[in-house]
Amino acid sequence: MLSANQPAIRRIPAFTTIALALLMMSVDSTIVATVLHELQRGLDTSINWAGWTITAFAFGFVLMLPVSGKLSERIGRRRVFLVSVAVFTLASLLCGLTDSIAMLIVLRALQAAGGAGITPSATGIVVDYFGDGRDRAVSLFGSIFPIGAMIGPIFGGLFVTYWNWRGVFFVNVPIGLLILWMALRYIPPDAPRAQKSGAGMDYLGLGYLGVCLLAGMLATSFLGEKDLPFASPQILLPAATALVAGWLFFRHIHRSSHPFIAPRLIHGPGFGIVNLINMLFGGITIGAVALIPLYASNRYGMGALGSGALLVFQGIAAIALSLACTLTIRRTGYRLPLYVGGTLIALGMALLALPPILGMAPFAWLAATAFLLGMGTGTVNPASRNAGLQLAPQSASTLAALRTLSIQIGTITFISIVTMVLSTSADPGRSQAWVYGVWSLLVLASFPLITRVPEHRGAW
Repeated sequence: MLSANQPAIRRIPAFTTIALALLMMSVDSTIVATVLHELQRGLDTSINWAGWTITAFAFGFVLMLPVSGKLSERIGRRRVFLVSVAVFTLASLLCGLTDSIAMLIVLRALQAAGGAGITPSATGIVVDYFGDGRDRAVSLFGSIFPIGAMIGPIFGGLFVTYWNWRGVFFVNVPIGLLILWMALRYIPPDAPRAQKSGAGMDYLGLGYLGVCLLAGMLATSFLGEKDLPFASPQILLPAATALVAGWLFFRHIHRSSHPFIAPRLIHGPGFGIVNLINMLFGGITIGAVALIPLYASNRYGMGALGSGALLVFQGIAAIALSLACTLTIRRTGYRLPLYVGGTLIALGMALLALPPILGMAPFAWLAATAFLLGMGTGTVNPASRNAGLQLAPQSASTLAALRTLSIQIGTITFISIVTMVLSTSADPGRSQAWVYGVWSLLVLASFPLITRVPEHRGAW
């Protein structure tokens, strides 16, 4: 129910606005990867520098997630949503106009800073205004991201074929302007309770966390570099920096009277286990799925079109199961979908590691296993998203940021470790198969964690 000081909201237009913003952001997370070669040629640069346009986006996104979540709580969800979309749109325009790879990398980080604020603020808007329908609205977020992940590579291919690489950035401009108009029209101004005064921003805590995340991402990125020893300074130095900064961050938030992020939201009862589940069942599984095209190429010699199409099957299954679980989660609670989804993920990983059976062609076999993995992630998503939010709806934006951060950390770490293994392997396809087999066992071994997930049935 809405509180007395909250204006009414037209749910369908408001949710459409939010969904369009989430879709724009999720498309951008995959579309740039499809135009790297054309971008390299267009800006006359190396593939390494072209790849930094993706790395810079990941850095900016991860670093700004907790900041945007905190700002949404302090200055208002609508304000942060509008500013985030505006920054994302402006940065997209500038990305499409630039002729410098160095400037493009900087602008991609700025674009990510805007994109990082969309999910936390959108979650807060839904929690604030959607009353007893907020659990289902938030669950539907899990259906939007797979759609963006699927259509991103398709749009990228179309732009490269019929236009050029700049189109992947220019396309965001009219969409972003439409979202801004819809947000001003359909999302009410922030309620007074969201416009908080009092203690200022915890810049020291923010600094510690920023250094921890940046150094950690650098360390994991270097893990994937070929011929770089594990004990090299490029890995050990940022890893040590991340550990020290992380320790300083946790010590600070436990001592501060107004911490950047309340410690209980990170590792308190209920919250800690949900963040871990998001990392294991969400982030690492997303990383494993993202590497399926590489696996198809290394083990079965598939081309780029065929291997990339495998993710479409995973996305279709994720969307369908996410929608189904959204409609049933009030009856099932959170633990049952996590058990079912975890079982599907473990089975999908195990079958992915095995060669085709029953005379199936490699493409059909991998498509079936990708579909099974999509069923698993689609089943897990609504439960893992709601399990944390229902504990503290008033901190919805921060919790949404922490969830996305947990997923990103799991994804980046897994991909970096796997690429390190593959770079030293004489048979990358077989080595990746072993990775999938081991991960299927680890998913099953993590099932006892589900018993500690806070259970809830009905709306919250």
